[in-house]
Amino acid sequence: MPPRLTVRDIAFFERPVTFARPFRFGAVVINATPQMFVRVEIEVEGKGKATGASAEFLVAKWFDKRPHLSPQETIEELRRSLLIARELYLAQSGYETAFGLHAACIGSQIAACAKEDIPPLAAAYGPAEIDKAILDALLRATGANFFDGMADNIAGVDARLSRDLGDEDVSRFLVRRQRLARVAIRHTVGMDDHVEGEGGVADVRENSGARYFKLKLNGDPVHDAERLTRIGRELATLPYDYSVTLDANEQYADLSVLGALVERLDRDGALKPIASRLLYIEQPMPRDITRQSPLGALASRDFIVDEADDSYDAFPAARALGYRGISSKSCKGVYKSVINATRAAKWSADGDKAFIAGEDLTCQAGLAVQQDLALGALIGVTHAERNGHHYVDGFGDTPAPEAEAFLTAHPDLYLRDGKKIRLAIHDGDLLTGSLTTPGFATSVHPDWSAMSPLERPKPCIPREQAI
Repeated sequence: MPPRLTVRDIAFFERPVTFARPFRFGAVVINATPQMFVRVEIEVEGKGKATGASAEFLVAKWFDKRPHLSPQETIEELRRSLLIARELYLAQSGYETAFGLHAACIGSQIAACAKEDIPPLAAAYGPAEIDKAILDALLRATGANFFDGMADNIAGVDARLSRDLGDEDVSRFLVRRQRLARVAIRHTVGMDDHVEGEGGVADVRENSGARYFKLKLNGDPVHDAERLTRIGRELATLPYDYSVTLDANEQYADLSVLGALVERLDRDGALKPIASRLLYIEQPMPRDITRQSPLGALASRDFIVDEADDSYDAFPAARALGYRGISSKSCKGVYKSVINATRAAKWSADGDKAFIAGEDLTCQAGLAVQQDLALGALIGVTHAERNGHHYVDGFGDTPAPEAEAFLTAHPDLYLRDGKKIRLAIHDGDLLTGSLTTPGFATSVHPDWSAMSPLERPKPCIPREQAI
């Protein structure tokens, strides 16, 4: 039986992070954002207390892109999501499995956030981050590493939140998991990133030797086709083969506009360097339009959902519309990634192509990137978008002793580059060997004294009152 636990304390902290370059995706440009940290204390039945941690950026205008909200208001939503989840998790009495605790809280979390007009994707952020920290503490209490612990289903993941699966589907998937020793990075080309020449997409100092590229789109098929043509010319100069994915971050208004892009990909010879190596197109349309729009003939290309993945039912619903894949992001929930990977494996075994893709909002060096990397290496993600090393200068504003501690504990994952400690990329890959330490993919925790408590969310003034 999986161990049971109760949560004794949950604390939130944050630290400002300045980007090395602007990151433009969708309708937002990010130059800086806070990184949020969770510290939990749990008591494991028969094993005593343990402390766990997790981290993630508070990213504006991704979880909620509604135009009437300012970037800061969408960050405040994430802070509220965390605080609401804290109350729910601490209110649970008695002992429960880690997944059982998640399952007991997630419905109430979505409902409580809805009352404050926080959409489901943002609502799930709080439980996702708390769950990672609880899992870290549970693994430390039992002396297990993430990969062995999850293969033994230490969290007690079952199918109670996924009606299309049985408990045996989940346990069978987990017991067969073997850690991937290497996970290739997928290099993001943001809308403001250079394309040609020095600092461009083919510059090895820029792309770190990546063989996979994620190309952002802005929703205008003419503009996007022209930009993809330029990128394709550069990528064609690489001395090795490559693959690409496209990500519109909900910017394509509807199927007709999306169809215009796909037609260009299918027919325009200038786009062949992209189209012939295109693995999939990610979240092209707004999440509400996505749910109402079967892909039809467009499904001849592979599409995945990302922002539309805001519930445990999202993948089956997307599959019915013609989507073949869904993203894994630890900021959307470790357990949901496991469930969706189980589905993809089951459907593929039945002869229906389905897959789970590794995407990354901006996982910063340290806890965030290690836990997300470990999750992907567990569920079989062979290449994953990795933005933290690209848009932030190494460990960024992290205190030097903390960065040194991560380098010492995980020497296969980081390296010293002059005065900076950075992610170590080996022939385009990240290594996962040092992530097999007891706990959730980390031997060390951050310096809690070197950060501030989570800011209390500021009340949002209705627009009609602000005028």
